[in-house]
Amino acid sequence: MVMSTMEAAAGLGPERAMRADARRNYERLLSAAVAAFAEQGADTASLEEIARRAGVGIGTLYRHFPTRQALLEAVYTDQVKALRDRAAELAKAESPGAALADWLQALVAFGSTKRSLTRALLETLDKDSELLSSCGAILRECTSELLERAQRAGQARTDVKGTDVLRLAHGVSMAADFAPGDPGQAERMLTLVIDGLLTERSRSAG
Repeated sequence: MVMSTMEAAAGLGPERAMRADARRNYERLLSAAVAAFAEQGADTASLEEIARRAGVGIGTLYRHFPTRQALLEAVYTDQVKALRDRAAELAKAESPGAALADWLQALVAFGSTKRSLTRALLETLDKDSELLSSCGAILRECTSELLERAQRAGQARTDVKGTDVLRLAHGVSMAADFAPGDPGQAERMLTLVIDGLLTERSRSAG
């Protein structure tokens, strides 16, 4: 199952204990960092701006994240954890085909943030680092689980692999970056991908 694989990977198991106020500040900082990285890029967004968005002082940011690298790794891990949790929810959905379509949408939404974070992380981490390898394994496993569930239900093409789905989602998010003047392009392309991936049985079930 999705959760059994996920719990062991990338240190995404039980979170460290924090006081309630510290936990709130930590989560605010992560949310502010995600927004800033998406808008400005993970390698250029100001830590002071992130602290301001989170409503905390820069000292609070440094207490949680002593370096920019620590913040980058925490944001990346948190984003993958959120996707893992979403996959676990979708694995219980009534319609496997609709769940797979929702998963593709989640992957595309994650795409631009992921690229920005990966570029910044690769300045200090190797592409085969434990962090990136483990998080990549999580995304592959989640995708394969949801795809295979839809295939078993006859709601997705059987000549497709999980890696194909990941690459398609990556391609859609990449294309959207190259067409900033056409904000609807990503949605149109994603619709085409989903229509090509799902079977008529899935559309009837939806």
